[in-house]
Amino acid sequence: MIPWWGLAVGVLGVNFLLWGSASLCRLAGITLGRGHARSAPAALRAVRAPAALDARSGPAVARARLTVNDVAVLIPAHNEAVVIGDTLTAIMALAPRANVHVVSDGSTDKTVRIARRTGAKVIATRENVGKAGALAEAIERFGLITRFRVIMLLDADTRVEPGYFEAGLAMFDDPDVVAVAGCVRTARGRKLGFAGNLLVSHRQRIYAIGQRVLKFGQTWARTNATPIVPGFASMYRTEVLPYIDMNPPGLVIEDFNMTFEVYQKKLGKVGFTLGAVAVTQDPDNFGDYVRQTRRWAVGLWQTVRRHPPRANLFTVMLTVLLLELVTSSMLFLLLPLLLTVLLIPDVAGGPPAWPMFAQVYAVVAVHVRLSSVLFGILIPDLALTCVAAAAERQPRLLLFAPFYPVMRLVDAAIGLSAIPVAWLTRTNGRWRSPKRRSVSPATAPGQRSIPAGTGRSGTAVVQAAHAFAGEGAHAPG
Repeated sequence: MIPWWGLAVGVLGVNFLLWGSASLCRLAGITLGRGHARSAPAALRAVRAPAALDARSGPAVARARLTVNDVAVLIPAHNEAVVIGDTLTAIMALAPRANVHVVSDGSTDKTVRIARRTGAKVIATRENVGKAGALAEAIERFGLITRFRVIMLLDADTRVEPGYFEAGLAMFDDPDVVAVAGCVRTARGRKLGFAGNLLVSHRQRIYAIGQRVLKFGQTWARTNATPIVPGFASMYRTEVLPYIDMNPPGLVIEDFNMTFEVYQKKLGKVGFTLGAVAVTQDPDNFGDYVRQTRRWAVGLWQTVRRHPPRANLFTVMLTVLLLELVTSSMLFLLLPLLLTVLLIPDVAGGPPAWPMFAQVYAVVAVHVRLSSVLFGILIPDLALTCVAAAAERQPRLLLFAPFYPVMRLVDAAIGLSAIPVAWLTRTNGRWRSPKRRSVSPATAPGQRSIPAGTGRSGTAVVQAAHAFAGEGAHAPG
């Protein structure tokens, strides 16, 4: 008989427990270290080049701390006329206008015209080459690697909040950090129906738990191994970009691959802070949701196929993550069958005399009880919703609590179906943006920022969603 806690561990996973513990250790270290950091002289906080690059570029050289003037903002866009104006307005309030660059990848709407009207530097690809191809082309044509110390990759539907650069650039004070992941928050203020609100709140729940528990622990300096730096709002030291194959053939998305390259080529570490917040639009209709989630899941497995395992912590972490992704997804897909088989005898007053039902019931009842499913899966899921609602200060998440297990079932099906697709097919990376909506000004860039230590956690969400077992998102992009 499988105990209820066995099901709970099977659904939440070892990753949830392991990285949750790492998150607590990191938070304790931050709390204890604040006094020491404040008292340290500025001269002791000089920054040198990443240690992983020292062997390539000679002795490490101390440098001044990074500021927003050192950052090039690069926004790839494909038919983003509805949202790119708000994105550019938000980022230009925080970064110099001369630092903002846009590459239109085969857009057929007013994306280029709107971007140029804001004063951004704008180029266009000759055809739709995909997000990764557009980024690689823009970095070369704009000469960003030689002109700036950091490049921020920003999605066209993402609004960076005040405080992002202070929190994010501070991560680079650690000389080994070569990439910084932003903290995603889903945009509010859209007029949505029930289905749209369910989809958006489902992602919000994933971000709330996944970023605080998983991403925060995975990017602890002592155990640094995260599967993704989500491309919606991330920063890279320009000196590592020449060593990253940003646009290899056959991949549908770029951010998993870029992160794998950082770890497998030993370029450095990834930083993440809950204070570097950016607001993005998650899909609010089922078709776009399925397409985006499948795209992320296929991208993960394509990247796994491309990068052979190596003897390092990253490979160990990734192996455990993938095993749990598969097993927890299979467990969740079996959940409706288990509930049906266990509930029918209670309703009918005993096992009905249907062909094969008695045999199936006998097998299921030997291993699982209805109470085990309740206490091992459904109640922990409700508890996660309560934690997310409290952390986000969003009681409305509780209204959708009965429907989140259904969404988890959908994510599990998408995640498993993506495996053979990723392994047997190759893609050209060309993209189609999901349907965008204008956001009301009251909830645009002035939304409540999240202080470090209490903020949100990519999407992708594949990795954030693993907190809920078998879900296929990682962060918008």
